[in-house]
Amino acid sequence: MESSTASGGLARFNTLDESAALAVLHEVCASRAWAERLVAARPYAGDGDLYAESDAATAALTTADLTEAMAGHPPIGRPKPGDATSSREQRGMAGASAELRAEMLELNLAYQEKFGHVFLVCATGRTGEQMRDAVRERIGNPAEREREIVRTELGKINRIRLGRLVADEPPGTAGG
Repeated sequence: MESSTASGGLARFNTLDESAALAVLHEVCASRAWAERLVAARPYAGDGDLYAESDAATAALTTADLTEAMAGHPPIGRPKPGDATSSREQRGMAGASAELRAEMLELNLAYQEKFGHVFLVCATGRTGEQMRDAVRERIGNPAEREREIVRTELGKINRIRLGRLVADEPPGTAGG
């Protein structure tokens, strides 16, 4: 895998008590089954081991677990007030025109009506237009195909968030 010794952040994570570890993982992914699996597999020798376990846990999520995970994500273009993570991840929508924001709202609602859950995409590094294009493209998918795309996107999001969790800086000191 990647590093054979735990980084400072990973070492801290490895030593958290179970309830604290579950709490920090809940900030990464709202699926309890995902978090419990990652906590049970500790300690991790390196970041790569943590990412591999996250990928395996994401792949193993049931439909109900996936629904629970998606419930922790706000719609694109409407990050949770006061939530630095969703605001940072959706930064590409920050300077979007009123027209693009209105279109995203309309597309989000149509997507949610069709699939019964929020449109989930790994928004980090994407422009507002790229996010809009993604929802336009995916809204025509059959439900089974879309569920697998959502699972893939969730895995990408979880990896990015885990990377922040295990960064060498103590929590609260890293820039966003």
